[in-house]
Amino acid sequence: MEKKIAVIGAGNVGASAALYLAEANMADIVLLDVVEGMPQGKALDLTEAGPVRGYNSRLSGSNDYKDLAGCDLVVVTAGVARTPGMTREDLLNKNSGILDKVVEGITSNAPEAMILVVSNPLDIMTYHALKKSGLPSSRVFGQAGVLDSTRFRSFVAMELGVALTDTQAMVMGGHGDTMVPLPRYTTVSGIPISELMPEERVQALIERTRKGGGEIVQLLKSGSAYYAPAAATVEMIRAVILDEKKLLPASVLLEGQYGLKDICIGVPVVLGAGGVEKIIELELSGEERAALHTSAATYKEILASMGY
Repeated sequence: MEKKIAVIGAGNVGASAALYLAEANMADIVLLDVVEGMPQGKALDLTEAGPVRGYNSRLSGSNDYKDLAGCDLVVVTAGVARTPGMTREDLLNKNSGILDKVVEGITSNAPEAMILVVSNPLDIMTYHALKKSGLPSSRVFGQAGVLDSTRFRSFVAMELGVALTDTQAMVMGGHGDTMVPLPRYTTVSGIPISELMPEERVQALIERTRKGGGEIVQLLKSGSAYYAPAAATVEMIRAVILDEKKLLPASVLLEGQYGLKDICIGVPVVLGAGGVEKIIELELSGEERAALHTSAATYKEILASMGY
C-alpha cells in the first residue's frame, strides 16, 4: 500500500490498534517493541487473520527503529500502564524516559512522519514529544478527547437505551480527572441530552466520564483499557491518512487560543492530511472556560516540574 504507519508499543493498546488499522485496509503497518519476538509474533498472527477478516494490509514486527523509515505517521503507545490507585500523573517519570528514546528513534529514522501520542499522562507526553522532536505543532498531537468523548457517548447511549452510533459528544481539557465534558454539545441524533434526561443524570454521566479510565482499571484489577483507546486512536489516524478533514477533540499545542499558551490540551481541531489543520475555538460559557483553565493549570504545574 502507498501509506505506512508504525505503532510503537506492541502491548494491548498497540496490538489492538494494529488490528483495527489492518481491518481498515488503508496502510501497511509496522509493530515495534523492545521485547524481542513479541511484535514479530503479533504481526504474524495478525497477518494470518487477514484472509478470514478480509484485509490486505502488510504487517511486520520489529525491534529496530530503522524499520520506521518511510512512515507517514507513528503512533506512540509505549509506556507503563496504569494500575489500581495510580493516577496518570504517577506515570510521569517512567513514561517520559521511555518517550525520550522513542522520539529519538522516530526523528532519526522517519523525520517526515507525524506523531500521534497515546502514552499517559497524555497531555504531558504530547507536549514532551513536541519539544523533544522539534517538529511543527501541526505534526505532533495526542489522542485524548476522542477517547473521552466516545466514553461519554457510550454512557449516554446506555442511559437512554439508544444506538451508540446515534450519539455525539465533545470533551475538552486534559485527559484526566480535570477533563471538561460539554453537555450542550452532546446529542442524540442532534437532540441535546438536556432534553432527554434530567440534569442530575447528565451530571452523573459527566462524572462517570471523568473517571472512565479508572473505572476500567478497577474492574480489570491489572492493566488498563485498550479496546476503546485503540479504536479512538484509529479514528484519528483515518482522519489524517484519508484526509477526512474530521472535526475531533485532540491534545494540541495552544498558542493563545482559549486564552492559553504553551501547553498541549484537548480542544476541537480539524484533522486531515496536514495533521492539525485548524484549531476550532468554541464560544464557551464562563463556567466552561474556567473549567478548561483549571484543567490547564494542573498540567502547567507538572510541566514546570519537568523544567518547561
